[in-house]
Amino acid sequence: MSYAHIGAPTPFNGTNPWTGGDSKLHSDAGGTTGTENLNQWFTHGDVGFIIVCSAMVMIMVPGLGFLYSGLARRKSALSLIWACVGSSAVVTFQWYFWGYSLSLSSSATNGYIGNLKHFALQNTLGAPSPGSPLIPELLYSFYQLQFAAVTVAIVMGAIAERGRLLPAMVFAFVWTTLVYCPLCCWVWNVNGWAFKWGVLDYAGGGPVEIGSGVAALAYSLVLGKRQEKMLLNFRPHNVSLITLGSVLLWFGWLGFNGGSAFGSNLRAIIACWNTNLAAISSALTWVLLDYRLAKKWSMVGLCSGLISGLVAATPASGFIPPHASVLLGVTAGFVCNYATKIKYLIHIDDTMDVFAEHGVAGMVGLVFNGFFGADFIIGLDGVNNGITGGWLNHNWKQLYIQICYILAVTAYTFIVTLLICYAINAIPGLQLRATEQAELLGMDDDQLGEFAYDYVEVRRDYLAWTPAKEYHNQISPLTAGDRHGIAAHSEMIEGSTIHYGTGSSLNGGGSSASQAQVEINEKKD
Repeated sequence: MSYAHIGAPTPFNGTNPWTGGDSKLHSDAGGTTGTENLNQWFTHGDVGFIIVCSAMVMIMVPGLGFLYSGLARRKSALSLIWACVGSSAVVTFQWYFWGYSLSLSSSATNGYIGNLKHFALQNTLGAPSPGSPLIPELLYSFYQLQFAAVTVAIVMGAIAERGRLLPAMVFAFVWTTLVYCPLCCWVWNVNGWAFKWGVLDYAGGGPVEIGSGVAALAYSLVLGKRQEKMLLNFRPHNVSLITLGSVLLWFGWLGFNGGSAFGSNLRAIIACWNTNLAAISSALTWVLLDYRLAKKWSMVGLCSGLISGLVAATPASGFIPPHASVLLGVTAGFVCNYATKIKYLIHIDDTMDVFAEHGVAGMVGLVFNGFFGADFIIGLDGVNNGITGGWLNHNWKQLYIQICYILAVTAYTFIVTLLICYAINAIPGLQLRATEQAELLGMDDDQLGEFAYDYVEVRRDYLAWTPAKEYHNQISPLTAGDRHGIAAHSEMIEGSTIHYGTGSSLNGGGSSASQAQVEINEKKD
């Protein structure tokens, strides 16, 4: 069905109450399914498009898992995939339980948090959604679920190589409730204060990108730094997994940004164009910045720039014209590349650079809306006519509106996330960080008992190699040297001094690597 007017193909009359009956399902003012077809309010093309986009966004969760896995050491690779997928399961229940209602219930009027009118998806079926009249609320809630799941999966990068999984899952539920839901309500709920103030945030620069980036920074602060000696000669263990994860994220991002037009329309197409333009511009910028130092072409740098560009396009792709997206990508690649140094200045071990590549890039995209937001781009969806953009429409105040929104989201997320982390960490049995011995052993062995590579180890980075300990979560009767086989590990665990060549340490450790070499040489002689 095609339509030339503004709005849905058939105007929703909103006058059909549910009359009850055992065989009759209903929605809030959606009509009675026993006597009328609720699909009449929507086009099948738009509904089918958003269902596909929802599936595309869901693919981003394992994509993040692969990306984080490749960036970490092999002995903690699988735990990061588990954390991303596991957090998605937690958020799915939370969103069904009360997350959607707390975020996007249109009957809530306080501007900061929703009510429980849609608790457990009650009153959520066939009425036009509060976000767009083009799709039903049931589909809208499902699509928004994927956004929440991806956001929390991004935060899971903070636990890399030292965070425990159980408290991370508790954190996922609490953080989604106390941080993501309010942020979502602010800007996407029709009664949210940011929405009413005129903030331009297309697909989640605030709730998704700044929220996840700042939350990861706060989580990393509470966790503390990884062991210094474990950072020696550190490099990502699998660049192929990094590339795979980045490509899956790129694919999913087209559903993330394209689907945020809530219909198969021209705005969805321009959003996909802008997403790709920003992504490749940022990737090339990042690679060139790295090349000037190393004189080598970096695949990790290409993927890092790609992610930064995609993040920057998230709040802006449905507001700005294509030429501005190229400039956005170049700016995001440049700013985020240097933003990776922030963690060294503030002494927070943001292992996966979540703040630099998500938080900072989200801020860049939101600022660009103030400059380059345009009404002729916004109106391409056939619904949002009459909305003014930024400086291109001579709306000079839009820039400070965007900046104030960025500051509000950043401050709220950081403070509340810190409080959540400290509260969970104080509960017995829910300490966020694993022990030093578990960190040395690896999160896969300590937390999962499974391995990404079926016990196959590469000793290129020998300080990252350790066999399994004899007893799980108990003090092993073996000395550190015998347990780990490498003298350097004895020093890291016991703090002892190694007498290389004598085969022992001060605490009576077992044979050292150098002693083994002496014995081999004697046999040769």
